Amino acid sequence: MPIFQTARFKVKPESREKCEQAIREFIEYIKANEPGTLRYSSLQQADDPTMFMHFFIFADEAARGKHRTSEGVKRFTSVLYPETIDGVEFAEYAMVATT
Repeated sequence: MPIFQTARFKVKPESREKCEQAIREFIEYIKANEPGTLRYSSLQQADDPTMFMHFFIFADEAARGKHRTSEGVKRFTSVLYPETIDGVEFAEYAMVATT
């Protein structure tokens, strides 16, 4: 059963470009190495470019586990986490309806 999650975070204004580059590199890593990650999208808030929401879908718990322990996550979080304001807020969701 798919697992739906989000991650919300705000970065320091002076770190925005650095974090955007880290996000792009991270998503390229996921595309190349994580077939069980069915979607990984990074959204930037329109009225506050320092605010991001990541939306991701894992095929199953094994795919989520592979993602969590990957070199890509380690590399990404080593860049991102020190640049956030108030850390990262994760949430898990259940599908109600979709197109």
